[in-house]
Amino acid sequence: MRELTEPMGMLDAVPKGAVNGPEDDVLDWDAIDWRVVEDTVRRLRQRIFTASQAGDLKKVRNLQRLMLRSRANALQSVRRVTEVNAGRMTAGVDGEAVLLPSVKAALAGWMQRHWASWTPWPVKRVFIPKANGKRRGLGIPVVVDRCLQALATAALEPEWEARFEPRSYGFRPGRGCQDAIQSAYVTARGKLCRRTWVLDADLAAAFDQIDHDHLLGQLGGFPARALVARWLTAGVVADGRFTSTERGSPQGGVISPLLMNVALHGMEQAAGVRYITAGANAGTAVTGSPVVIRYADDVIAFCHTRQQAEQVKARLAGWLAPRGLAFNEDKTRVVNLDQGVDFLGFNIRRYRGKLLIKPSKAAVKRIRHRLSAEMGALRGANAQAVLIRLNPIIRGWSAYYRHVVSSRTFNEVDTHMWNLAYNWARRRHPHKSRRWITARYFGAFNLARRDRWVFGDRDTGAYLLKFVWTKIIRHTLVKGEASPDDPSLANYWADRRRRGRPPLDRVGLRLLLTQHGRCPLCGGLLLHADHEPQSPRQWEQWLATVRKATRKQAILVEPQAAAPDQRATLHLVHTHCRRRAPADAGSGPAPPKAGEPARLA
Repeated sequence: MRELTEPMGMLDAVPKGAVNGPEDDVLDWDAIDWRVVEDTVRRLRQRIFTASQAGDLKKVRNLQRLMLRSRANALQSVRRVTEVNAGRMTAGVDGEAVLLPSVKAALAGWMQRHWASWTPWPVKRVFIPKANGKRRGLGIPVVVDRCLQALATAALEPEWEARFEPRSYGFRPGRGCQDAIQSAYVTARGKLCRRTWVLDADLAAAFDQIDHDHLLGQLGGFPARALVARWLTAGVVADGRFTSTERGSPQGGVISPLLMNVALHGMEQAAGVRYITAGANAGTAVTGSPVVIRYADDVIAFCHTRQQAEQVKARLAGWLAPRGLAFNEDKTRVVNLDQGVDFLGFNIRRYRGKLLIKPSKAAVKRIRHRLSAEMGALRGANAQAVLIRLNPIIRGWSAYYRHVVSSRTFNEVDTHMWNLAYNWARRRHPHKSRRWITARYFGAFNLARRDRWVFGDRDTGAYLLKFVWTKIIRHTLVKGEASPDDPSLANYWADRRRRGRPPLDRVGLRLLLTQHGRCPLCGGLLLHADHEPQSPRQWEQWLATVRKATRKQAILVEPQAAAPDQRATLHLVHTHCRRRAPADAGSGPAPPKAGEPARLA
């Protein structure tokens, strides 16, 4: 293994000077105004997007160089990787993680000066189980590579956001799984729908098979193109053995999803999709044209006939070949909507001419199996341990499926969960009667519900949530080619964020709305997310992270001048902000003005 000279040498000391500032300007990580940093990066992204949309490639490249040298971008990239991302504590092959504020500041300063000359480390290969029993390989870069990839992504992404096709939803800001599912609903709903045949396409090991030359050719004159090429060929380390990478982009890097989207850009055009370009129906697919919906490497195409679906498959097979990709013939099929098709964990099917989208049978089977396994592992534990382990799972799964026809499924899974809880209690107290067990563990714990069969802990009053308590809310589909980087759509995205309601408790949601989604101590966003989590596991992780990263804290607006009988105001603050704030800290930066859009995520 090669020795790492920089920036790990820089990670042990605070930088002597700061780039783009006075020589004696020492960067204090805890004193950074993150709102100013966010605004600076956002304006630069919008300028890149506007230039790309206008076709001014020279201006795009100049602005991208400015973004790569930007102090604000370096700071935000380090913060994203070391404080916001779910894998912030995960180390690469070097075993290093960045925790101290001084180290973060040093890394941001180093990145501004030396990003172009960095030689990437190999990624650490780990394997996670897939739904079909197989394992998916993930590549974990070292923390420096992750920060530099976030730096490069901020420069590259706005250029391609101006180019990406309207029905591409995977790993893009402001878009997600629910948009892809809602797009499928809008395309196939109604008894008069003509696109009743579906090409359910599965790409074989897409992340591992991308052709490097073709991908780099699509990047053109991107200023960090050479660095991207070095990332692609850095190799992987699995079980202590190094393997070179001649093709593919390791799944797990910060920039990998964007590179996948770049590689697959143009799929709609290759499939023969045509859109109306003017008039009231602009953005609608032309009559007789297929409709392709893509989420990263998951693709479905709605067609009028089986023959058209087969033609789309043949066209896409030829289009994928130069990119090093191919269909997995064992999983790729053409089906009628009356039979139904599974996509992103949902089942899309017509019932007597009516389209219904539900959680797929495979997804329901997985959650039932997981709940059973968790309860089996909790034998001998107390009721409080059961609640701590299972409530996040219930929250996450129901949050992901709350936008479709899930009420009956929620009821069925609740019945399964009740049986598991009852059997757990019987095993815990094998010599007690059924009446004693029901009186000990079941009751009307949730005062807002008329349900006396809720599993709970009599000592604390805590109780097990039910899936069916999650309200079904129809997701609002993102508009056409809309992107958060488009400055002309600022009001549209502000309204969309304002209408969004994260699945938090009522008190937390009310405080979030009152504070315009920002911490009163630092002015930064309380919930860091470009889009909703994209799977039940991610929802579970996101909700757990939010509960850890924020807490309700009583803060006096002006504690120095407060009267002895003045009532404290309840705020939602970052835990790390409260830790470093003095005990008599006030409310910090001023909240947004009344006319300023709230940003909940």
